[in-house]
Amino acid sequence: MRALLIGVLALGTGTAVAQTGLIGFVGLVAPHLVRAMAPSTHGPLVLLSALAGGLLLMAADVAARVVIAPQELPVGVLTAVLGGMYLLWLMHQRSR
Repeated sequence: MRALLIGVLALGTGTAVAQTGLIGFVGLVAPHLVRAMAPSTHGPLVLLSALAGGLLLMAADVAARVVIAPQELPVGVLTAVLGGMYLLWLMHQRSR
């Protein structure tokens, strides 16, 4: 049952990212990062998640410009790779 639920959630996340684009993936990762760093109630979590999402996207944009300079790496590729690895790690940690 647990494996089925993880599979369904992974497919749901993949569908959401396919519909909204790779940069929207930051919106899935930011709340989990904020909750891991500073557990809080829902009110402050929304504000901190918005701030963290902006900071993550800005950092990803700067990193995408620097990684293979003088060319630019699409920022969506960077957010998808790093965010995907983080969410997979998070799912693996929660399953234990």
